[in-house]
Amino acid sequence: MSTEPDVAVIGGGVVGGAIALGLARSGARVAILDEGDTAFRASRGNFALVWVQSKGFGMPDYALWSRRSADAWHELASILHGEAGIDVAHSQPGGFMLCLSEDELDKRVGAMRRLHNSQPLSDFPYEVLDHGETKRRLPAIGPGVVGSVYSPLDGHVNSLKLFRALRESTARRGVDYRPNSPVESIAPKDGGFAITGSWGEMRAGKVVLCAGLGNARLAPMVGLDAPVKPSKGQIIVTEKTEAFLHNPMVTVRQTDEGGVMIGDSQEDRGFDTAVGQPILSAMADRAVRMFPRLAGLNVVRTWSALRVMSPDGFPLYDQSESHPGAFLVTCHSGVTLAANHALTLAPAILAGTLPEAVASFTARRFHVPAHS
Repeated sequence: MSTEPDVAVIGGGVVGGAIALGLARSGARVAILDEGDTAFRASRGNFALVWVQSKGFGMPDYALWSRRSADAWHELASILHGEAGIDVAHSQPGGFMLCLSEDELDKRVGAMRRLHNSQPLSDFPYEVLDHGETKRRLPAIGPGVVGSVYSPLDGHVNSLKLFRALRESTARRGVDYRPNSPVESIAPKDGGFAITGSWGEMRAGKVVLCAGLGNARLAPMVGLDAPVKPSKGQIIVTEKTEAFLHNPMVTVRQTDEGGVMIGDSQEDRGFDTAVGQPILSAMADRAVRMFPRLAGLNVVRTWSALRVMSPDGFPLYDQSESHPGAFLVTCHSGVTLAANHALTLAPAILAGTLPEAVASFTARRFHVPAHS
């Protein structure tokens, strides 16, 4: 079979869905080629944070890009509700980093000060709270919480509802979604691209690589570089309970449906996605020390998934010089950056030039010649 959209988006996760939505809203005919549920899909395993606090150590532009997206998330949530009829439960109540020792708090505060002493980040608000003030704001914390860092910029969503809303809104916009369509090759042809797999061939004027870990294989086909590798994370989900935690944290959050998610691990284990009891036990122990009431809840689900990590942990946005019309979009914060991807990046891709705001995120930063 053969078809010719204006743009082919390779990858149907949150990143690909947000890019496809932005392209379709800008008037493009779009197709999504999605490997399907056999893919190492980070979208189904993420923690659903829209997070700004602590982003940008080593690259202030990442903090600016994250905040821009967090600010734009209100608009994206409204668009998804209007176009898909789905409330993705987005809220921005501010987020906490809870610390279980004075040393942990000192290190966190020191890192935040170093980050925010950078001139572009001087207006990124945060507060350092002792145990008493933290407990006043979060009455359910345990005595082992010595303090916290709070930022009003942080929020969260329901990631499964987001995934569903992106799929529904792109479908209503006429996006041609092709599941079970892994891409084997991409080659320039007739001023555009021929994209092939066991499912057939697709022609497109432009191609956007949003395939997560799969971009490492696909990018060289169009003269790009995507040096990404997996970082394993594990998650615990409890049974539903009455609302007690309005604010998200990087390790514990209560969803709009009442369950509590616990996630606090990073492992360099290649493509292994097996759930490991020792890691889960350590995560659960820290969570119970933060919120003792969690000890009385049943665990209903556990899983692991693979983050998409570049060598320095920051996103990769690129356009090909050798294959004009080919673009790369890769990051490990697909939920946080979804608003930027849909509202800023996708229209720029359709226009043919990446925005200045992402100039720092090219993979060329990994190939700077060493000075003798």
